[in-house]
Amino acid sequence: MNTGFGYFATHDAVRPDTLARLVEQRGHAALLFTEHTHIPVPPGGEAPKDERGGELPRRYWHTYDPFVASMAAGAATTRLRVGTGICLVPEHEPIGLAKTVASVDDLTGGRFEFGIGAGWNREEMRNHGTDPARRFALMRERVQAMREIWTRDEAEFHGEFVSFDPVWSWPKPAQRPHPPILVGGVGPRVFGRVLEYGDAWLPNYGPGVLERIPELFRRAEEAGRRVEVVMLAVPADPGALERCEEAGVSRVMAWLPSAGYDRVQREMDAFETALAEAHGE
Repeated sequence: MNTGFGYFATHDAVRPDTLARLVEQRGHAALLFTEHTHIPVPPGGEAPKDERGGELPRRYWHTYDPFVASMAAGAATTRLRVGTGICLVPEHEPIGLAKTVASVDDLTGGRFEFGIGAGWNREEMRNHGTDPARRFALMRERVQAMREIWTRDEAEFHGEFVSFDPVWSWPKPAQRPHPPILVGGVGPRVFGRVLEYGDAWLPNYGPGVLERIPELFRRAEEAGRRVEVVMLAVPADPGALERCEEAGVSRVMAWLPSAGYDRVQREMDAFETALAEAHGE
C-alpha cells in the first residue's frame, strides 16, 4: 500500500510545484488535484452550500486548473505521480479533454492519473450546458470517446451525446493504453462504472466504504477484470490506515489544507506519524 495526498491547489496557498517537490522528497507516491471551474453565486446574498447543505469553503472557487497544476507538479518532480482527484468530466468537451490528458501524460513521462467524477453542483453543471439528470450517461460516453482517441490512429465515435467522424489527434498518452482512470463516487451504481471504463475506485474514506471493497473485488473477478482501490480523505489515524491495508486498498491519500508551507508540513507530519504507528515503527 503506497501513499499520497489530495489537494485544493489555490492561488493563495503552497504552489503545486513546491508542494510536489516536498511530497516526492518525503517518499510519497502521488499528488492529486481537485477541480471546480467556478462556483455559481447564490441568489440573495446567501452563502454557497456543499452537497450536504453545509457552508462551502472558499477554496472551491479559488483553485488552479487541475491539469495546469498537474503539469507544474510533474515538471518539478521525476517520480511523483500527478493527476486529477477529480476531473468533472461533464464540464469538458471530450476531444479537447482527450488532448489535455494525453499531453500532460506525455510531458510527465507517463506519470498522470485521471481521476474522474460527474460532480454534485447542479448549477455549475448547467452553466456548462449539462443536464444534471444525465450527467452519468454523459460522462460514460465522453470517457468512451476519449479512449477511442487515445488508442486509435483514426478515431471516431457516434453516441447520444458525443459524435464525430474519423479524427487524427496526437500526442497519444505515454501510458498504454491510456493513463489509469480512477472513478470517484460512493453511490450504489459506482461499481458498474468502475468495471465498465475504470481502472480503480477512488472513494472518500467514510462509514461503510471499506466494507464494500470485497463486493468490488468479487465483481471484478467475475468480469475478468483487475481493479484497485485508491482511498482519498484517509485520516491521520493508525487504526484507519491498518483497516485500509487489510481491506486491500492500494493507496491511501490524505487531504492537505490549502494553506501555507508550515501548516502543510504539520499535516504531512501527522499523516506520516500515523503511518509509522500503523506499521509498528
